[in-house]
Amino acid sequence: LRRKKAVLKPVAVILIAVFVVLAGFLFLEKRIYRNYKVQVTSEQEDTVSTQYTYLSGKILRYSSDEVSLVNNKLETVWSQTYDMQNPVADVCGDCAVIADKDGTSMVFLDKNGITGTVSTSYSIVKAKVSKTGMAAAILDGGDHTWINFYNLDGSLVAENQTNIQDPGYPMDVALADNGVVMMVAYQFVDSSETTSYIAFYNFGEVGQNEDDRIVSGYTYDGVVVPQIQYLGSNAVALRDDGFTIYSGRQIPKELKTVQVEQEIISTFYDEDNIGLVFKNDSKDKQYIMEVYNTADGKLKFKEDFNIPYTTIKLSGGNILMYNSSQMCVMNSRGVQKYLGSVDGTIKDFFKIGMNRYLLVLDS
Repeated sequence: LRRKKAVLKPVAVILIAVFVVLAGFLFLEKRIYRNYKVQVTSEQEDTVSTQYTYLSGKILRYSSDEVSLVNNKLETVWSQTYDMQNPVADVCGDCAVIADKDGTSMVFLDKNGITGTVSTSYSIVKAKVSKTGMAAAILDGGDHTWINFYNLDGSLVAENQTNIQDPGYPMDVALADNGVVMMVAYQFVDSSETTSYIAFYNFGEVGQNEDDRIVSGYTYDGVVVPQIQYLGSNAVALRDDGFTIYSGRQIPKELKTVQVEQEIISTFYDEDNIGLVFKNDSKDKQYIMEVYNTADGKLKFKEDFNIPYTTIKLSGGNILMYNSSQMCVMNSRGVQKYLGSVDGTIKDFFKIGMNRYLLVLDS
């Protein structure tokens, strides 16, 4: 009998510990916040052109003439200058590219500063970067477009001239983490019908014997693909009728296609989730949100909501929605954690840590 009690005691302790952990998880899961506390404030002189994003656990702040990395206390870690008219940034992991949209300048950087610069022959339409530091840019040359592939130091790896008739006009470009596969979404008109073509280029050994280094390609009649992205190890094409997931590190293949009947009014994503937003028939809940798993395309949850947002995105695992004066935070399971208003006009809002957020106002 004493031995039985001795065995049961640690079992009881383990059960109590599990219960406490579950109770704590449920409390955090269901907890709703009514207000927030300002931890630190920084006023900028040029707030109109300054933009913010998140890089390597810190805040990347960039404008038409300067880029700087600041910590969560808004203290400058480093700052460097350049000259652009309309800078746009793309960040992946510890690497970033800032491109002068419709201009000819690009800078590549990591958490330590600028690693390379490029002056292109044609105007830049879009630029993307991978975790390994490889970058790609779509360039508009008039009758022809170019898709260039770069190292992080700015050196050119490959260039590919495209024609609007074959394979079409490049809508977007994305890069795999392995640094050798590039995904391009083309669009062309075939017999008065809009058609999309998704091409995967391999600049490693696998693609050296293929025409134009295209190792796989997929045509979608009557479908528009305005946006593509690598999310984790899989690639995703966001279509006007849903999305398609591709898997395969060297030769990507179609894994899953999710098609929807309703008109998609917004999309958002991170490495684990793909979100679609539709209009709802209900007056009380005017929007419907569906969130899917990037690994297999399975539906994770479906949620009605009534937030009059202008921007929706995934940031730090949370779904953030905001307009000029309101902001809302949902967790990755669709539970609303906070909804409130602020004085001033909201320019940007994203998560920078555990229960910590950066709110950028017009002031």
